[in-house]
Amino acid sequence: MGFGFLIGVTGFTDPEFYGDRWAAVYDQRHADIDAAAAVEFLAVLADGGRVLELAIGTGRVALPLAARGVTVEGLDASAAMVDRLRAKPGGAAIPVTIGDMAQVPVDGSFTLVYLVFNTLFGLLSPDRQADCFGNVARVLEPGGVFVIECFVPDLARFDRGQRVQTVAVTEDSATLELSIHDSATQRIKTQIVTLDGGGMQMHPVALRYSWPSELDLMARQAGLQLRDRYGDWDRRPFDSGSVKHVSVYQRA
Repeated sequence: MGFGFLIGVTGFTDPEFYGDRWAAVYDQRHADIDAAAAVEFLAVLADGGRVLELAIGTGRVALPLAARGVTVEGLDASAAMVDRLRAKPGGAAIPVTIGDMAQVPVDGSFTLVYLVFNTLFGLLSPDRQADCFGNVARVLEPGGVFVIECFVPDLARFDRGQRVQTVAVTEDSATLELSIHDSATQRIKTQIVTLDGGGMQMHPVALRYSWPSELDLMARQAGLQLRDRYGDWDRRPFDSGSVKHVSVYQRA
């Protein structure tokens, strides 16, 4: 199924852009991602308190976490994504605010706020990412924690600022990933293009990556301190060979 022009969406910088473009295929495209380890990790940190997922999306993490008895609420910029969540068993019971995750427009305070699957990098400037940290700190209880899952940038993936990768080939289709890297702004723009008998489908992604040290500085400026950093949800050590990190920041 292709996507035409979407009314009200003008480009990558709109908070709802990604969700509106990806909602119909998100679960299918990410069906191979097992959320079990993330759910176990987060359930321990929740410790019976109130929990907020930023960019809750279709509920890949929030639904199994709620099934564990955790009191989960959500925030997402895309009503289309939240509609997918609502259609799933248990999805209607999770309170969700439609809004910008950089602003965290929610009421009350939380023991745990979390943001998974590199989604922080969907905020396309360092100021927007820093705003997210600052507003998360505002809604955290004293001693509460902010957990993020992000990739460690690997610039060797790009040749002269470009990357073309074959993602999948079947008897009836081919999927390509086409990326442009701007090292000055630390931005990556990608189109995932599928060609099949129905024509061409395009699913765009834009990211502004940050190095772990940048994220730690944003956290400190917001009044949060790095408590733990792991190489994955299974708490393996984070080291120079890690391709991702799960970082736990705590409000003083």
